Amino acid sequence: MDDVPAAAAAAALKAVTLTHVRYRRGDSLGHFLAWVSLIPVFISLGGFVSNFIFRRELQGLFFAFGLLLSQVLNELIKSSIQQSRPSTMCAVLEVCDSHGWPSSHSQYMFFFASYFTLLCLLNGAGVSSPRSRHLLALLPWPAAFLTLYSRVYLGYHTVAQVIAGATLGVVLGAGWFWIVNTMLVSYFPAIEESAIGRFLYIKDSSHIPDVLKFEYDNARAARKKLAID
Repeated sequence: MDDVPAAAAAAALKAVTLTHVRYRRGDSLGHFLAWVSLIPVFISLGGFVSNFIFRRELQGLFFAFGLLLSQVLNELIKSSIQQSRPSTMCAVLEVCDSHGWPSSHSQYMFFFASYFTLLCLLNGAGVSSPRSRHLLALLPWPAAFLTLYSRVYLGYHTVAQVIAGATLGVVLGAGWFWIVNTMLVSYFPAIEESAIGRFLYIKDSSHIPDVLKFEYDNARAARKKLAID
């Protein structure tokens, strides 16, 4: 009799699918790909939160805001389409109560990769060397494709679901980059000079060709001045 309430309680529980990743015990590749599936979490917490705390760059803030909008749209589409996840694995993975089309992980990673690539190639991403820009532009793509593969391998999505997520991510990432850097960029100086911008030290460094060298030179100059004073 005690098993009935326990089963009912278990049925009432729901996992956060973004971080709830399972793999077959003893499967080394599955273990690796389970960690790969968490890359969107690492980017969000390690990348964008760190950017806000230490950099306060408008380009980074709008990049993060675009990813957030993309994920909201993903949830809206999933709720509308309501396509199930792979039936062979959903019970084992405890995700039968969530929808699979399009894959949010794939959409996130391909949005990130497309926006980041365009940022490197067209805006420079604060790097002056063309070779360095091209190398940086390639950086997110292996992780994006690994994430796509991991979601199919681990049984969370079908091939069609991850391709849909990746396609939507590329389109939204490129579209949001165009909106930010052709329409919203003209408001960056006003945001910098606003009360909240000045209070939070929000800035835009996209007009500086080599941000790393600029900050390095200024840091050294400030230290030398401090030593003289």
